[in-house]
Amino acid sequence: MHRRHLLRAIALLPAWALLERGIRPARATPLATVARLDKPPEEWRALLPPAAWRVLFEEDTEPAGSSPLNDEHRDGTFVCAACYLPLFDSRHKYDSGTGWPSFTQPLDLAHIGRRRDFRLFWPRSEYHCARCGGHQGHVFDDGPPPRGERWCNNGLALHFVPREEPLPELRS
Repeated sequence: MHRRHLLRAIALLPAWALLERGIRPARATPLATVARLDKPPEEWRALLPPAAWRVLFEEDTEPAGSSPLNDEHRDGTFVCAACYLPLFDSRHKYDSGTGWPSFTQPLDLAHIGRRRDFRLFWPRSEYHCARCGGHQGHVFDDGPPPRGERWCNNGLALHFVPREEPLPELRS
């Protein structure tokens, strides 16, 4: 009986080590400036291409290197592909070498919701649009200075709006 407890404890050591290094469950960002949209999944499905809907509302992931946004280098704003909430500015985009559009920080933390994702062996910090709840990607602590964050986004979850064009009206 004691050996079973010992083996269980040894199996949990890697997860415990991650928690000790400061990787804690992310708290949801307060929605101080963003009202939540509660649209049924069928309405989002009717508005979006099937692949974008799967990424945003079924938490699918597009293949690495498949997004044209990887090569988007113009000045502008990246908005949520579902509700058009501005999420990232092009000044914070960089090539992380991962095959997905990556940013050093979001445009406004109030536009981002976060939660802990345990679908893989190690816990990750998943983030989503605070307005529609659409899955965007994961944030990691291996980004460039000064913040050290890599906001790794699915390209299908974003639309790019060049700086000289007006931002689209938020979907309701």
